[in-house]
Amino acid sequence: MTPDQSTALVTEGAVIEIEYGGWRSRAACRHADPDLFFPEGTTGPALAQLDEAKRICRACPVRRQCLTWAIDHDISSGVWGGATTEQRWAIRRAAGLPEERRSAS
Repeated sequence: MTPDQSTALVTEGAVIEIEYGGWRSRAACRHADPDLFFPEGTTGPALAQLDEAKRICRACPVRRQCLTWAIDHDISSGVWGGATTEQRWAIRRAAGLPEERRSAS
């Protein structure tokens, strides 16, 4: 690798940090319990967790960036940008994007 290539990689890393990492510091969920966004199950307490996670997301100033990041990176679990895994897959389908890592349930 030439010095110019190293600089380009460092510069690209900085752009990614600004574009993706920077929004995380402004996320409404940054002080919430991370488990809230990854409920186990689909009934009872898990539904309450899901509702609370989505409530936090609705008030988030970087909701769009979060959702875009999760879709771009094909994140297959959790609530991101106020959307569940199934909702993100629906968005991918509607946008004509492949469902790259969708696991069988």
